[in-house]
Amino acid sequence: MPKMKTHSSAKKRFKVTGSGKVKRFQAKTSHRMRNKTKKAKLRLRDATLVSPADEARVKRMLLVG
Repeated sequence: MPKMKTHSSAKKRFKVTGSGKVKRFQAKTSHRMRNKTKKAKLRLRDATLVSPADEARVKRMLLVG
């Protein structure tokens, strides 16, 4: 049986932390930034964690135990 392949788009978008949680970047940062306040843009810079509801699915795409 061949090896399982990692989901290519998932490996570009997510990273697994040392404690096993999944880190992601915020959405809504690529265009139309002039309509957002400075405060909103500042908050979008930081990475955040994937919600617990989606974490198992993302880990399966990344082939993390």
